[in-house]
Amino acid sequence: MHKRLENFRSPNTNRRVSDLQAELERRILHGLSCEWEEARWALDSSNRERLRRPLFSLRDMNGRWGYWSEEKNEICLSRKLVLDHSWDAVREVLLHEMAHQFSGQVLGATNAPPHGPKFKKACFLLRANPEASGSYRPLDKQILHDSTGPQDKIMIRVKKLMALAQSNNQHEAEAAMTKAHQFIAKYNVDILARNIDRHFISVFVGSPSLRHFREDYHLSGLLQDFYFVHGIWIPAYVMGKGKMGRVLEISGTLQNVRIASYVYDFVSRFVDSRWHEYNKKKGLNRYRKTDFAVGIMKGFRSKLRLQSEKRENTRNRRTLVEIRDPLLQEHVDYKYPHTVSVRGKALKKDKLVLKDGIDAGRKLVIFQGITEKGTKRRLLN
Repeated sequence: MHKRLENFRSPNTNRRVSDLQAELERRILHGLSCEWEEARWALDSSNRERLRRPLFSLRDMNGRWGYWSEEKNEICLSRKLVLDHSWDAVREVLLHEMAHQFSGQVLGATNAPPHGPKFKKACFLLRANPEASGSYRPLDKQILHDSTGPQDKIMIRVKKLMALAQSNNQHEAEAAMTKAHQFIAKYNVDILARNIDRHFISVFVGSPSLRHFREDYHLSGLLQDFYFVHGIWIPAYVMGKGKMGRVLEISGTLQNVRIASYVYDFVSRFVDSRWHEYNKKKGLNRYRKTDFAVGIMKGFRSKLRLQSEKRENTRNRRTLVEIRDPLLQEHVDYKYPHTVSVRGKALKKDKLVLKDGIDAGRKLVIFQGITEKGTKRRLLN
C-alpha cells in the first residue's frame, strides 16, 4: 500500500482499500486545483486572466512525473509521484507543468521547443523549477538520500560529531554538539569568503495545517537564526481538511536544508517526549503544552547563543546568528515577492510551566540517529 494511502484516514474504517484510494485521489486532485489557483496569483493581473483553469488527472506513467496537454487543456501528474512523495515535491512538479501551460496559452509557445526561452520565461514568472520533470529526483528524495561528497570534510566532520553527541555523559554530549555547530558555521563562512557557486532548494518542514501553535513559530525562528536557512510560512493544501492552510518552507543550500530539516524533526520529537513525561500526572491542557514547548525553544536558543558568543570571545569570530548569505537573500526575495509580517496577540502563559520548559531546553542536545519508526529526516546519510 502506498505510504500516503497508509496515512489517509477515512471515517468509515470498513471501506475497501480501492475506495480509500479513490477518495484520496479525489482529494489530491482538489489539492492540485487549489495549489494551481494559489500559484496563479504570482502573475500580474493581465497574465493571470489569460491563463485558463485546466483539468487535472492522475495516471500511471514511466520516465516522467507529469505532462501538460494543450489539446485537452489538462495537467496530468504521475500517480506514483502523488502517492509516494511529499506534497512539496508534488507541488514543484505541478508548477513545472503549469509553466508549460503558461508558455503555450499566454506566451504563444505552441510550436516552440518544450524547454525553450518562452518556457524558461514562464518558469521565472511562476517561480517554477525548469528541471522538475523527466528523471528529476523529487525534493524529498534529495533531502533524504543525497549524500555529501567525500571531499567535503566539514560536513563529514559534522556527521561524526553528531554521532558523538549521543554520549550518556552530558559534558561530552554538549561538547560534541558545540563542536558540530562550530563546523557548520565554518562551512558557511568558507562558502561566503570564497564566494563558492551554490544552488538553493526550498522544502516543507512540518505538515500543512489550518492552525499552527506558538511553538511552531519559535522553532521556525530558531532554524532561521542558527541553521543558515530562510523560513517563510506559505499557503499549502491540507489533505485531511480539503482546503488551503499554511506550512513552513525553508530555503538554503542542500546541506543546510538537510541539517535544518533534521533539527526541526528532532526538536519536535524532543518536545513531545518531554511533555509526555512532564504532564504524565498533571493533566494540563494543550495551552500549557505550548508554554512548555516555547520554554524549550527559549532554553535551547539561549544555549546556542551562549555557545556562539563564547566562540566570538575566544577566537574573534562572528557569531552564528550574524552570518548571512546575500545570494540566499536574493533567492528568497525572488521566490517570495509578496510577504507580510504578522504579529499574534498576547496570550496568557503559565510562568512555572514556561520556566520548566526553559530548563529542559537548556539540556537539549541535537545528535544523529533518531531511530523511532516514522522518522522523516536523516542527517547526512
